Amino acid sequence: MIAELQQFDTELFLKIHRGLSNGFFDWLMPLMRNRFFWSPLYLFIIVFCIKQYKKQGYYIICMLLVTFAIGDLISSRIIKPNVARIRPCNEVHLANEIIHRVPCGSGYSFPSSHATNHFGIAVFLICLFYKRWKPILYLGLAWAFIISFAQIYVGVHYPIDTFAGAILGTCIGVFTYYLYKKLQPTV
Repeated sequence: MIAELQQFDTELFLKIHRGLSNGFFDWLMPLMRNRFFWSPLYLFIIVFCIKQYKKQGYYIICMLLVTFAIGDLISSRIIKPNVARIRPCNEVHLANEIIHRVPCGSGYSFPSSHATNHFGIAVFLICLFYKRWKPILYLGLAWAFIISFAQIYVGVHYPIDTFAGAILGTCIGVFTYYLYKKLQPTV
């Protein structure tokens, strides 16, 4: 069962990494996974929260940081070292298949911390703002999905890595939202 799942994961990875290869994606996907590319969005969220919600905005920002910290701690420090799955771009049997679009990195692959962190943040914001602004559901999930997809496209994660990261991040986002509501009941 595990061997079939890994085979499926590798085949799906190659369909995305090589099969969807084109000049536009080669330019776009490395940007989508780059944290500096999203800096204006992060700055907007900070300014919006402070300007719109004053003191409450600082609590929102703190919970976003807590969401990120929990996601990074669980994915990078607890799960990755224990699972120790090699990144596809470092996998010897895929050496002739990999298109090097970004530096590979030496860390492990499962789960994707990018997926964990971005789904965690997106889900926290969706839970917090959905009643007031319905489009956040689609925008937040699309944002987290494109970052996760880019991880596969550039060759640093398998699809199951990003899927597991998305599930983990979703759980963390829901958890931190309920923690926030318990600590700050009025927004």
